[in-house]
Parts: sequence; C-alpha cells; structure tokens
Amino acid sequence: MNQLSTVTPPSENARAAAQEHLDALAVPRGALGRLGEFGVWLSAVQDQVPPAVPEHVRAVVFAGDHGVAEHAVSAYPREITPMMVRAFVAGTAGVAVLARQHGVALRVLDIAVDADLSDLDVSAYKVRRGSGAIHLEDALTAEELDRSLQVGAAVAAEEIAAGAQMLISGDMGIGNTTPAAALIAASFGLPAELVAGRGTGVDDAGLAHKTAIIAEALARHADDGDPRRTLAALGSADIAASAGFMAAAARAGVPVVLDGLISVAAAVMADRLAPGAAAWFVAGHRSTEPAQSLALEKLGLSPILDLDLRLGEGSGAVAAVPLLRSAALLLSEVARLDAL
Repeated sequence: MNQLSTVTPPSENARAAAQEHLDALAVPRGALGRLGEFGVWLSAVQDQVPPAVPEHVRAVVFAGDHGVAEHAVSAYPREITPMMVRAFVAGTAGVAVLARQHGVALRVLDIAVDADLSDLDVSAYKVRRGSGAIHLEDALTAEELDRSLQVGAAVAAEEIAAGAQMLISGDMGIGNTTPAAALIAASFGLPAELVAGRGTGVDDAGLAHKTAIIAEALARHADDGDPRRTLAALGSADIAASAGFMAAAARAGVPVVLDGLISVAAAVMADRLAPGAAAWFVAGHRSTEPAQSLALEKLGLSPILDLDLRLGEGSGAVAAVPLLRSAALLLSEVARLDAL
C-alpha cells in the first residue's frame, strides 16, 4: 500500500445534484440549515441523490498506552487504560452505552496497552506494550509504525467487508492527549502553548508542565514534511493505527465521523498520508481541547455538536450519528415544491 497515495474525492456531480434537490424541497430555502448541508455531503460521499440513511455504522476503539503518562501529564494513572478496555468489552463504557442506543456496532482493539489482556480476545493486532515518551525518544520504530498503519488499514477493510456504510475511530489511553496535541502542533507549525489542553482535568500547574513536555517533544523533532517520521517521533501505535484506518476508509470511499482530539489528530495524519482524505471526514463534535478546534479549522471541518464533551472513546462521534441519519431522511422524504 502506498501510504502517500492521493484519494479520489467525493462526487462533485452528486454534490451539485443534491444541492439542487435540497433547494427544491418544500421548505424555505436554507431552512434546514446544517442538516441540509450534511445531507448534501452524504450524497457526495455516497454518489447518489437522495442519500441513503447510514444504518450500518461501525466504531472501532484503538487502545494504547503512552510513555508520557509516566511524566505527570494526566490526572489519572496508566493503570486506568486496561481497566477501561475491560469496560468497553463489558459494554459499560460511555461510548458503549451510546453505541447501543444508536445502533452502532462497537469493537475495541488493544494496539499498545501496557498490560496483558489476552483473556479478552482484543489483542490480535497488538503492536507493542506502550509507546515511547515523546519528549525523550521516538514513540515508535519505523517497523512499528509500518505495522500500526497496516493494522489500521486491515481493520478498516474488515469493518467495510462487514457492511459498514460509515466508520468511527475511537480511542482509549491515559496520556494520549499529549502526543495528539504534539502531532497537531508539528503538522501545522503551532506552538505548544496553543495546543496544550487539560485532558483528563489537570490543574494549572499540571497544564504548565504538560505544555513544557509538548514543547520538549516539538524541539526534539522538527517536522520536515514527512508524516511518517512525524507519526513515529510524536505519535503512538494506537494513533498511527487510527490514522491508517481513516486513510484506508477514505481510499475505499467510506466516510468517517471524527470524534475528539485523538481522533482529529489521527485524521490530520491520515490526510497527510493520503492527501484528500479529509473530504471523506465529518466532525462529530467540538472538544474542549484547544488543539482539536485548531485542527478542525485547518481541515475545513465544522463540528455537528458542541456539548463540551471531552470523554473521547468515539462518544461524540456516535452521539452525532442520529443527526446524520436525520439529514439523509430529510433529503429522501421531504417533498419537492415542484411535486406538490
């Protein structure tokens, strides 16, 4: 697979036809607001007017630990990561509740959790235990990066083969907002002060420390335009797998609903690895993390929801699915004015 291959864009003909159809509906022009906009986007990515309702939505949580979690960047210890993976499997995590409510298939994969989870049957694609502390060392070797990207692409192919009309990439990993913010900063030339957020809820002193850690990581790695080197230096196995997942989905013409900071950081890297991939993405929600909003603006994406969520897991993306389904239904079932 050519990691730097471009992506075929969504259908401009379908987009134009959907816009004409939307303007002809028996509602005041523009009255459907962003629901109309989402319906047009769905037509473009599906290449059909009106769009089909995306009934078969599948979410994958890529779980992994991060070396920086041992350096006081999170309000919670690393041991929470395997505990939460067990909660996903048990169906008691936040995204699991939402997925059941909205009919979204949910899968969790141990990509780099620093624990033995062999009893859960989630570790078939495990790359390593934890990732390097990015302010001190590269997160991944080149071989581990290749494996992570390949895992993401393979999982996307599996989910698409299982009938996915739309995909979601979720995350779990204590400390993961630090590498995610660093990836966004490096990709867009932003300083640590702009991208550092409170993550799981660090106090002012914790935020200052986290900002310094990100600044050290950025100083250690100068982005030279090669997304692979950036991912290996500043990312992690789970974020790289998510990026590979999204890039593969875009290449296959399957849309992706983005979640919070980790998901959006992976989307930024996916778009760098597969230029044009972002046209296949829609932003599920706006996180409270500053780097997420900055990256969405750079990608040209406006969030569907703004609920002050900062849970991650794919929760905000799953919460946005009903509105996307509503958008498709409105374009499909509202009468045209010229048919009355």
